[in-house]
Amino acid sequence: MGYKESYLKYLQFEKRYSTHTIRSYESDLDQFITFCSSTEDSNDLAQVDFKLIRSWIVHLMENNLSSRSVNRKITTLKSFYKYLMREQVIQKNPTDKVLAPKTSKKLPGFVEEEKMDLLLDDFEFGEDFSGIRNRLIIDVLYITGMRLSELVNLTNSSIQFDEQALKVLGKRNKERLIPFHQAYVNVFKNYIKLRDDTFKQLDHDFLFVTDKGKKLYPKYVYRIVNRYLRFVTTMEKRSPHVLRHTFATHMLNRGADLNAIKEILGHANLSATQVYTHTTFEKLKSIYKQAHPRA
Repeated sequence: MGYKESYLKYLQFEKRYSTHTIRSYESDLDQFITFCSSTEDSNDLAQVDFKLIRSWIVHLMENNLSSRSVNRKITTLKSFYKYLMREQVIQKNPTDKVLAPKTSKKLPGFVEEEKMDLLLDDFEFGEDFSGIRNRLIIDVLYITGMRLSELVNLTNSSIQFDEQALKVLGKRNKERLIPFHQAYVNVFKNYIKLRDDTFKQLDHDFLFVTDKGKKLYPKYVYRIVNRYLRFVTTMEKRSPHVLRHTFATHMLNRGADLNAIKEILGHANLSATQVYTHTTFEKLKSIYKQAHPRA
């Protein structure tokens, strides 16, 4: 087994990365191997030096790859060579001196509170199964901030009624509990009763289902969210992830602790959550300009 293959096995079984993440790492390594072969006439990753990695980075940037994409590929190489160091394949890490190009921080888009209130308080979703399910999907994404992948994989047993929490299986198969308001106990129970009355006997245990009683899939949820957000916002991006951003931003704007939001969102480290503080600061600046007589 080659270095690349053993590294990918390490990501899969020890680091427990998702299939999607592993594919991204593999793609980055394959691109780097191709570059090595074309410039050095060798694809021995254990013989690579800092100069070759720097040349690859320059090559990527000259081909107009975004700083964000270049940084991801650098992260892949750093992780790979850290693994080779750990396995004592190499004695010196060629990525130690590699500096990542600066990226401009893109603030996450979110829907304003009054617009979410308008959608959830005044909009008619309908009293049939589709309408009640669609409303609950929007509700769950907004009140929990969970990922789309987490939503579609919720099961009946994910709802912890006694604790008023949803048990979610997140990235790297990490479980976490997300609390919900007591009012949603009956909302969930009523939805489950309606779903079971509508479809009689389901051949699976998933909480949310399509109009035909099958397990939801990501594109199905995306279409639902996009359709309803269109009624209250002119944002170009109207995805389930926008509701995740909206949840975090509204929580911060109302004084929630950053660490608590980190735990609810299932972020591995605080830096991923801190991006929302920029959005909050922008709101503070706006309030300051409106309210202060000398602003």
